[in-house]
Amino acid sequence: MPELPTIKNLPEQPDVIAPDGSEIRFLESPSDESSMVHARLHPGTTTYAVHHLTVEESWVCVGGEGEVWRKDSESESILKLQSGIECEIPLGTTFQFRAKGEQPLEIVITTSPPWPGDHEAVRVEGKWEPSV
Repeated sequence: MPELPTIKNLPEQPDVIAPDGSEIRFLESPSDESSMVHARLHPGTTTYAVHHLTVEESWVCVGGEGEVWRKDSESESILKLQSGIECEIPLGTTFQFRAKGEQPLEIVITTSPPWPGDHEAVRVEGKWEPSV
């Protein structure tokens, strides 16, 4: 019988700080065709706005409250984030997010294809003033 996967807690300290300023903790992706991370943004903070060059993302909010601003060539929207909310960041979409409330905003992000490195995210002008 195969051995069951190890269960482990997220580390207290982030593995890296994302180009947008959020804390990133690496997760094991279920597929070689994607990568997966846990992103954390502290209460009252706002990321830098970015857009990606080659990847798209699927987000699932797993804790806290906040908002994500998304803009592409045809539309612009602000989506409220709270536990259980899913959203997509299609290729070419400019986005920025912020944590509201008293708890950190926590998001599990799947990136396809896998994250190639920090050169992927290009900082651009956003909706809100960044504070990370």
